[in-house]
Amino acid sequence: MLVRIVPFIFAAALLAAHYFRLAQYPLVALSLTAPLLLLVRRRWALLLLQLSAYAASLVWLAALLELVQYRQQMGRPWTAAALILGSVMALTLLAGLLLNARAVRARYPL
Repeated sequence: MLVRIVPFIFAAALLAAHYFRLAQYPLVALSLTAPLLLLVRRRWALLLLQLSAYAASLVWLAALLELVQYRQQMGRPWTAAALILGSVMALTLLAGLLLNARAVRARYPL
């Protein structure tokens, strides 16, 4: 069970760091407090966390595309940054998928 929850907590912390870098402090607070919904043993909370992980994956995709475009325009190398952000996006997507596992859903009743 813990193996399925820890990636979400890590992904939320990475998203908070991203928003902190952009000085979007309300989103930092939201990202850091989102894992607390894991303590609410209701299916709606689990669904909300899954949706937030999928939405966070889209945030990382947008950041990846923006960074690659910027670096290409400046003539700077972009492959390492794309690999890093792509990995973070994949981790965040995986975190959402892991929350959909049967073992996790069994602990969150309808």
